[in-house]
Amino acid sequence: MAESDFDDVAVVQKMAETAVLVVGDIMLDRFVYGHVERISPESPIPVLSIDRENVMLGGAGNTLSNLINLKCKGKIISIVGNDEVGRKIREKAQHHGIDTLGLLDVSDRPSIVKTRFLAGHQQLLRTDFERVLDIDAEMVRELLRKAEKIVPTVQAVVLSDYGKGLLTKDLVQGIIKLAAENGVPVLVDPKGSDYKKYAGADVVTPNRKELALATGGMAVNDDDEVSEAAQHVRENCGINSVVATRSRDGMSVVSEDGTIHIRSATDIEVFDVSGAGDTVIATLAAAMAGGADLVQAAALANLAGSIVVSKIGTAPIRAEELIEALENMDTYGQTLASIAARQSSQDRTREAPVARTWEEAKEDVERWKARGLSVGFTNGCFDIIHPGHVRYLNEARHRCDRLVVGVNIDSSVRLLKGEDRPVHDEQSRAAVLSALGSVDLVVLFGAEKAGDDNTASKLVSVLQPDLYFKGGDYTIDRIPETPAVQACGGKVEILNISEGHSTTSSIKKIKTGKAA
Repeated sequence: MAESDFDDVAVVQKMAETAVLVVGDIMLDRFVYGHVERISPESPIPVLSIDRENVMLGGAGNTLSNLINLKCKGKIISIVGNDEVGRKIREKAQHHGIDTLGLLDVSDRPSIVKTRFLAGHQQLLRTDFERVLDIDAEMVRELLRKAEKIVPTVQAVVLSDYGKGLLTKDLVQGIIKLAAENGVPVLVDPKGSDYKKYAGADVVTPNRKELALATGGMAVNDDDEVSEAAQHVRENCGINSVVATRSRDGMSVVSEDGTIHIRSATDIEVFDVSGAGDTVIATLAAAMAGGADLVQAAALANLAGSIVVSKIGTAPIRAEELIEALENMDTYGQTLASIAARQSSQDRTREAPVARTWEEAKEDVERWKARGLSVGFTNGCFDIIHPGHVRYLNEARHRCDRLVVGVNIDSSVRLLKGEDRPVHDEQSRAAVLSALGSVDLVVLFGAEKAGDDNTASKLVSVLQPDLYFKGGDYTIDRIPETPAVQACGGKVEILNISEGHSTTSSIKKIKTGKAA
């Protein structure tokens, strides 16, 4: 790591001690997956036979998801309709540990839900159920009353503007005034062409297209043009600083002190830019809340954005990913190149995460499914990894897009194998599995005492994989997890295991001193 008085890793670690308020348009993203086998006789359009659906927080909720994954405490001020979708949004937010005291139920509009219909990886149609309408003066007053209680408890405020009518000039200016009184920075993810309503904000984060729109069409192709356009926004809109995001060209931080251009690695393999803007502003806010100045925070945000665009689909940044990048770097560019290489679908040498909880694992599975990826699951003790295990896991991974491996906890292994097992504790077994290129996620499960359920059925019900793999001479009706798999619409597949390898025989050979 390059020598610096600024400890990047410490700032990321300190994010866990911070709280960030997001004020913006929260909505529900709904994904409906199916398959197309025929054309409608009524009109020349495909008929989608629905297989499953998934819902997650959208809009300002994407920024909150990134903050939560950076270990920040996330708080929201927004409105939802007094309807089932609104209740689902509140439920989802609370499930992720988001403070929802700032959510206001309203009756003049429905909750926003965007539904995407997909066949395989192909999106066929998107529908938006919404009513775009500026909130009235009474709603502004009610939301500001909530803000008066929340703003003093946070270290940064993000205004996430999706142009749905929440962030009127009166509400924006009220929030900025409250934040200034409490010494809390305000960062804006802007929308539209009139940035004057954000006057007094500390930072706005337009992308290249948004910056051109906000300046009436100024050119924004190179460093000088971006700097000139950003200074135009600062001077004409009363905004302290502009962090212009420029995709492969990195970021430009433009303030009263001048312009600093932060470069991304030139050889990053970009798979999907979905959600990158949410990642950038969340990391920027979290870093500033953790004590970084604007340029330092922007460098971290650029790194985070570069990591997520090397993934497929919308996926938030994790604090662990950011720390790993920083701990293995000489310069940001070198780190970004290595991260991009590790996370490329062609290079699976990185370690898969070990989920701390079933709910954390479920979030990963839901994100993968939301991108149209098939998720497979298998489970076992995996006490001493042998070639049979490796071949089995490779075969399972070839049959799905993402493979989750459930590992029996130590007490569970003792119940299954005897008091002298396991040879390796659960954390060691999970760590070895996570290093295999065929494995995308590891999660622990199993009985703590005799009489408890020692199957993976409950975990299957939580994760709801598309495919469940079992090795050996089982039949589907003899597998205890089969009912749980079928109940969630999944399929059980029996795979062959290479003969001549077993953990029991390996242990016996070790004890007798014979070569394996």
